[in-house]
Amino acid sequence: MPKKAEDKTPQIIDFITSHPKCTSLEILEGLNLDMSVATLRRKLQALAAADLINAIGQLKSRKYEISNGFEIIRPIDMNEYFEKEIDERVIQDKFNSGLISDTLQNISIFTNTELDHLKHLQETFTSNLSKLTKSEYKKELERLAIDLSWKSSQIEGNTYSLLETERLLKDKETAAGKTKDEATMLLNHKDALDFIIANPKYINPLRVSSIEDIHSILVNDLDISRNIRSRRVGISGTNYKPLDNAFQIKEALESMCSLINSKKNVFEKALLSLVLISYIQPFSDGNKRTARIISNAILMNHQFCPISFRTIDSIEYKKAMLVFYEQTNINPFKNIFVGQFEFAVNTYF
Repeated sequence: MPKKAEDKTPQIIDFITSHPKCTSLEILEGLNLDMSVATLRRKLQALAAADLINAIGQLKSRKYEISNGFEIIRPIDMNEYFEKEIDERVIQDKFNSGLISDTLQNISIFTNTELDHLKHLQETFTSNLSKLTKSEYKKELERLAIDLSWKSSQIEGNTYSLLETERLLKDKETAAGKTKDEATMLLNHKDALDFIIANPKYINPLRVSSIEDIHSILVNDLDISRNIRSRRVGISGTNYKPLDNAFQIKEALESMCSLINSKKNVFEKALLSLVLISYIQPFSDGNKRTARIISNAILMNHQFCPISFRTIDSIEYKKAMLVFYEQTNINPFKNIFVGQFEFAVNTYF
């Protein structure tokens, strides 16, 4: 079997980073690449299509530079990234104030290929939905709500099984050996989902007050403060430190709402809310739960398929979130979002 050619993409990216506005010939000669200039140009065209680099000018005189959104959307090898322990990783340990107001405002976080895939899935969902009766739709929505309540709670350490969650949410039957708080967390998820189903336009446009209201439902009867926090909070597994000033936190949330409301694409709105609420960490606890509900509220408000996250491994979810905390890189989480949207379309409704 012939040996597979080594992927030169990382070296090409590094060269363009170090030599802005370089030509394909300069890249070829600078890296001494064993390929034709035509092959290299096809590689560069693919990188430009993925929004990792910008191509400037006509073909023969075309020059290349790293895109504004490169650091946010570039591929990251998760296994390689987490080979280094927490104190060995080179990270952005403080909140990136320009991320929301500047960088994300001016880039698209999905490639055209990814958007085409998501649009096709959404068309499948719309077609499936048109064939369901009201009672069938309600039944499927209840099934998804149970799965989402279970998985969202499991990610936060809840030990209820999916079957135990179903019994609790359907029959109000608590599981033996589980804490009251675990049952309350699950019931609160169902209440939050019921609320957004009954009030589909509540988050359109998205406001800080809407986020606070959803959070309040999720932490009801739990020993968690409902207000925007005014003191420091630590995140296990990372040295990233979120904002610790209530005024700055609210300002960041307002900026996030403005960003999401300005985006035309529903998938961008949903994914940005999912990662940015977690990144800002506006509350003392319950941030990721709130993010998952708000993201689904955005999808449902636009008649898009909601996501249960049922098949995602909790550790992989947390690792993808850590990459965003530490590198403001959305690629691992974007892969989760796309995969879970596909699962939801193929599983429910």
